[in-house]
Amino acid sequence: MSQFKVEKTSGSGALTIKFSGSIDEDAIFNEVTVDAAPKVVLDLDAVESINSCGIREWIKWLKTIPEATKIEYQKCPKVIVDQINMVSGFLPTNAKVTSFYVPYYSEDSGNEKLVLFTEGNQFTGSKISAPSEMKDDGSGETLELDVIEAKYFKFLTNK
Repeated sequence: MSQFKVEKTSGSGALTIKFSGSIDEDAIFNEVTVDAAPKVVLDLDAVESINSCGIREWIKWLKTIPEATKIEYQKCPKVIVDQINMVSGFLPTNAKVTSFYVPYYSEDSGNEKLVLFTEGNQFTGSKISAPSEMKDDGSGETLELDVIEAKYFKFLTNK
């Protein structure tokens, strides 16, 4: 597993916090302060894994963010989407997901592809336009949606 890292940048009225590595018992959120930022963007693209200790620390850290602050989850990998769907409080009421990855798969070749779904393109509010098939970039073969839609997209429809 890779080491937990955090990078903070400010610009255009938002504080962007990029997380990478594993969110686990070694993840330390003490220095990840938000202060009075009106909007916080959480870039989760490089998160590789999360365990129960990491979930607990994540939720504790989220509670330090003022309720008036708008939070955006961006580029959520499957491990994060799974937690959003299963763990109450993982996506607080002042937060929304603006982009997340959806896995596609070919049973014949075993090829996989992660497709980034973005708000306004593949989903708007609770309306989802998930293509049931996708073409592999390299081989051109057809890949099928590799999730149970009712479960994977639950966080969009349970608002």
